[in-house]
Amino acid sequence: MRIQHSFYIFLFLLFFFFSSAVQAQREKHQWFEISKFVDGDTFWIINGGGKPEKIRLIGVDAPEARRTGRKEIEHFGKEASAYVEKLLRGKRVRLEFDVSKYDRYKRTLAYVYLEDGTFLNAHLVKEGYATAMTVPPNVRFSELFVQLQREARQHRRGLWK
Repeated sequence: MRIQHSFYIFLFLLFFFFSSAVQAQREKHQWFEISKFVDGDTFWIINGGGKPEKIRLIGVDAPEARRTGRKEIEHFGKEASAYVEKLLRGKRVRLEFDVSKYDRYKRTLAYVYLEDGTFLNAHLVKEGYATAMTVPPNVRFSELFVQLQREARQHRRGLWK
């Protein structure tokens, strides 16, 4: 009887861990539609629960495209915003997270991938539509972003023209 009980516990635990792994894999590869654009590094998606969620790209900073509060419109801000909107319009994205999932403004912080495999955060820095901006503890790609910014600046791409 005791062996049978242990066997059932083992089966339950195996099922639990397997279903948790499947759920984690499903979430890892979930695709989201863009619902609204804010600027070159922030946009809204419709999350898995059908609710709007504000996404802020990790590790990059696009110039401000509009005047808000204490922030003024910055050089190349409108161009960066328009580029991101054109790139993402009608597309779906996949999100990956780093250490902190939210910033102090309650925005979801993410590395964003397009369905064609484009790593949006890196692409924007590489093409000069954003600069590297490291905010610990989310530093997984900080060295990559700094290198891409250096190359964009050397080749006078985007805001570096």
